Amino acid sequence: AEHLARIHGTEEDRVNCPFYFKIGACRHGDRCSRLHNKPVFSQTILVSHMYQNPIAQVIAQNGDPASLDQRHVDEEFEDFYEEIFEELCKFGKLEELNICDNLGDHLVGNVYAKFDDEEHAAAAQKALYGRFYAGRPLVCEFSPVTDFREARCRQFDEGTCNRGGYCNFMHIKTVPRAMQRELEKMFNRGRQDKSRSRSRSRS
Repeated sequence: AEHLARIHGTEEDRVNCPFYFKIGACRHGDRCSRLHNKPVFSQTILVSHMYQNPIAQVIAQNGDPASLDQRHVDEEFEDFYEEIFEELCKFGKLEELNICDNLGDHLVGNVYAKFDDEEHAAAAQKALYGRFYAGRPLVCEFSPVTDFREARCRQFDEGTCNRGGYCNFMHIKTVPRAMQRELEKMFNRGRQDKSRSRSRSRS
């Protein structure tokens, strides 16, 4: 039993898929020869393909990604990030919001939101599932990923990944630190903090 626990989700594990365990997504999908054990509860939810990556859209139309205005792409992403961050904070305190910049079918546009509590994640999953965003229904499920250090591509973070957008580890698209701090201050205080501030304002 100890040996099975040690190898669970690693390459040695011939039963459970290590990529699904670490990253919450696998390029083989339902055709994978190993098990994808979907959690019943988790602090993390995954909204698949929610972010409409402009590079992926251009490639799908056989266009040239170099023709994109990067400043415009970044501004649109920041608007998207702020909108999603504010919405998710309605359900509880967010510990992490990670949006994939990958281009592979199983990771493109994936939004991972980790809450401080499983109940808050469950409330968000229930509220978001089946809602429409940008004209498409959202697919939202619990994710096994709670430690994103194992999921993210270290080479990408260091600017040295040579696999590009088709890497199987997360290439996480970020917003400026000043913007992140401002969003944390404005929205990410958790339900208890918000109710306390409301009660103080009444007195």
